[in-house]
Amino acid sequence: MPEPQVIDRSAQQTHAWLRELAAELGHSDQRAAYRVLRAVLHTIRDRLPVDESAQLAAQLPTLLRGVYYEGWRPSTTPATYRDVDAMLARVTEEASLAGETEASLAVTSVAAVLRRHVSGGELDDVIAVFPTGIRPLLTGEVVEAG
Repeated sequence: MPEPQVIDRSAQQTHAWLRELAAELGHSDQRAAYRVLRAVLHTIRDRLPVDESAQLAAQLPTLLRGVYYEGWRPSTTPATYRDVDAMLARVTEEASLAGETEASLAVTSVAAVLRRHVSGGELDDVIAVFPTGIRPLLTGEVVEAG
């Protein structure tokens, strides 16, 4: 059984992640940041093979790991969405966002927080699973309009 300090530490880490994400999103609303984080983590999780999903989850704070696994059905993964529009539609729906622009900011913001807290090797493995057109949202690369 975990010691209460472990729970306290995880709660502190989770709040720190939410504050960072809110700042990335340009506001201080941690409830909105939570909705976005949950939606993006679920969207990423569902696109990954089970083993890769578990490896990413292992690097999340304990409380966020619970959020990550909430509602997960491993037998239905990996999801087959292959383009940015499908990914952003999923994030828009799950986070109750206004549309693709907000969803794009949500994904890039969560990815920035993940880059600060998850090992580079693990993120490289996660990003490699995604189709080429989606990767710039996760890597923070600027995509030039063609």
